[in-house]
Amino acid sequence: MANDNVYLNGKIVPHSQAAISVSDAGLLHGASTFTTMLARNGVIFRLDRHLKRLLETVELLGLKTDITGEQLTDACYELLAANALAEARMRITLTPGSIRQAKPTTVVTADPLGDYPAEWYTKGIDVEVTSFKQLPGDVSYGYKTGCYLPRILARQEAAAKHAAEALWFTTSNYLAEACFNNVFLVLGGKVCTPPVDTPALPGIVREAVLELCEVLKIEADAENRLTVKDMLAAEEMFLTGSCTGVRPVARVERHAVGDEKPGQVTQRIMTAYRELVESECARGRPG
Repeated sequence: MANDNVYLNGKIVPHSQAAISVSDAGLLHGASTFTTMLARNGVIFRLDRHLKRLLETVELLGLKTDITGEQLTDACYELLAANALAEARMRITLTPGSIRQAKPTTVVTADPLGDYPAEWYTKGIDVEVTSFKQLPGDVSYGYKTGCYLPRILARQEAAAKHAAEALWFTTSNYLAEACFNNVFLVLGGKVCTPPVDTPALPGIVREAVLELCEVLKIEADAENRLTVKDMLAAEEMFLTGSCTGVRPVARVERHAVGDEKPGQVTQRIMTAYRELVESECARGRPG
């Protein structure tokens, strides 16, 4: 594929030539952290916030890396240029590197964004509730780590039932998030999302939606835990993710959410979020 390059440890190299050690701790033990980002009009949406969360996770998990936020910023934009992409799905992955050499690994990828089904946004998606549970205190939950196999399996199970995503609850039966997205409920006109200490990922789009609620004068709550009862009582539901944006949920298994179509609050947030991305990604590369 033309312009199919990756950034690997300080260099832009063809994808086919990129290689990491068979002793890499990310490969052997899942000792890694990552972030997935959206590039629009050649600008990476809220890259600074992605990098802040990424490097905080490195510190929290005790992963060794010698790369800085400034270097990662340069790497991302160099790769976008090398792949001649303006609209892209990007990912940064950091690992401690080879357990033999203790040399950290840094990988950045940039792929064409592609088109998501229009029906996701006009009609809403179906979701399932996975039997997997999130365990408070487990560092693999609430953070972007390489330990994502249960999430992949959960979404595969959901896909087998013709659902786009799966919702996770904690061992105490509190709503947490979806496999790869944050989840929001609209209850009595109030936009509610599980607090990050549920645990739930402090998503970049999650943060943006909460900011937009304030701008739109929509009451929001990101402090109180949510239950199965709350989920079933929700007038509206939507998921948020860096590349998929804001996706309305029409059904949870066989249970209809509201009128089984995007609700008014969700539509307002969807529109405001699209405008936010276009606005922030029309300014050119930060700095």
